[in-house]
Amino acid sequence: MTIEQQLESIELFGELTGKERKSVSRLMTNVTVKPGRDLMVEGSVGREFVIILEGEATVRRAGRIVARVGAGDFLGELAVIAGVPRTATVTADTEMNISVLNRREFSSLLDEQPKLARKVLVGAVKRLHSLDPSMVK
Repeated sequence: MTIEQQLESIELFGELTGKERKSVSRLMTNVTVKPGRDLMVEGSVGREFVIILEGEATVRRAGRIVARVGAGDFLGELAVIAGVPRTATVTADTEMNISVLNRREFSSLLDEQPKLARKVLVGAVKRLHSLDPSMVK
């Protein structure tokens, strides 16, 4: 599956046209992560959005396992928009291949393309609502 196809399946980017998804995918960098490495640390400032291409990781909040994630899953979507602190620690269980979107580059793209920014905002609200309907009224 291409990055553009994966972006299409992610609610945050679901409203984007193919051309807009291509603009976002060009900003993404593929990275290999070794087992045991933290992709994100709870409480730290979030600066990246991650799509897992291969491998598995464990998600912990306050030291407790809350989820396991793998290929096709994504993390940090709110961080790339708002730079909010991470709500969980995510640790690679296996070697992983991930695709990373940096907040600074993404913000520049949104500044240049206001229509894209609006669509991403709509996607973010939909994602928040799906996670916790009481947050969006």
